Order: sequence, then C-alpha cells, then structure tokens
Amino acid sequence: IEIGMGKGKFITALAQQHPEINYIGIELYESVLIRAVAKRESIGECTNLTFLRYGAEHLEAVFAPLEVARIYLNFSDPWPKERHARRRLTSSEFLARYRRFLQPDGQIEFKTDNQTLFDFCIEQAEQMGWQLAQITSDLHHSPYMEGNLMTEYEERFSAMGNPSYRLVAFPPEK
Repeated sequence: IEIGMGKGKFITALAQQHPEINYIGIELYESVLIRAVAKRESIGECTNLTFLRYGAEHLEAVFAPLEVARIYLNFSDPWPKERHARRRLTSSEFLARYRRFLQPDGQIEFKTDNQTLFDFCIEQAEQMGWQLAQITSDLHHSPYMEGNLMTEYEERFSAMGNPSYRLVAFPPEK
C-alpha cells in the first residue's frame, strides 16, 4: 500500500511493473484522488491496482492482521509544528497501527525531502523497536537509487538539486 499517494504516479508505475502483486493507493483528498483515477484509466487495464479515499488513522478497519507486505510513505506531509507531531505518518502512534496489519517480514519504505521529518522518523522507529536499513540522506546519489521509482513531487524537487532522504524499516517481532 502507498499511504498518501497523491496523484498516483508511483503506485501506478509499481502496479504496471509487477502485475502479479496487488497494490492499494490510499489518499485522503478527493481532488487529488480524481487525478490518480484518471491516470490509472489512461494506461488501460490495470486489475492489480485499487484506490481508497481514506484517512490513515483508520486503516486498521480496512486491513486484517498480517495482511500487508509493504507500506510506502512517499513525501508525506511533515506536519512541522510540534503540536501536530502525532499526525506525522511515521509517529509512534502510526507505527503501532502499521505493525498490527503488516506481515512479520514486511517493511515500510519511507522517502522525504524534509530532514526534520526524517530525523523524527528515525527517532520514532528506534523507540518502537523497528529495525532500520538503507538509510541515506542523499537518495539520488546513493546505491539505493537503483530501482527507485520517483513520485511527481520527487522528480520536481530533485530537478532543483535538493536531496531526498530514504530508509527502510522492519517491524519488531511480536
């Protein structure tokens, strides 16, 4: 699943590359979701991709325990004010939610352009016992760039020469 998929470029490309895997793009805002639906329709038949208009705080009502293999969090809203930290998709509250429906060998792939959010993610994940890997503060000049699918936002941001941060997080054993 991709939470906060925006216009859907990333998840649509994944679904096209891997027709044997089912993907779900989740977006809260209808105006953005409409663009993703149009993009999916423009590529023809794509039976392994579904979109949901849903808030991330309610995903436990959608997914059964151990149902999800991978969660993508791409350039999420950083919610920069400290009083909004609980809304960040990498807060301890969200990590606890994800753990309930993420498979034991599943993972979260997180990318951002915001160093403060990246540092917050590392801190929260470590506090919750998640194992971190592939940590980079310059994705586009790292070995992890191979196979990287860029979001529309990432393309625009990296074209300006700005770095992207990336990490992979694995859930603690239950």
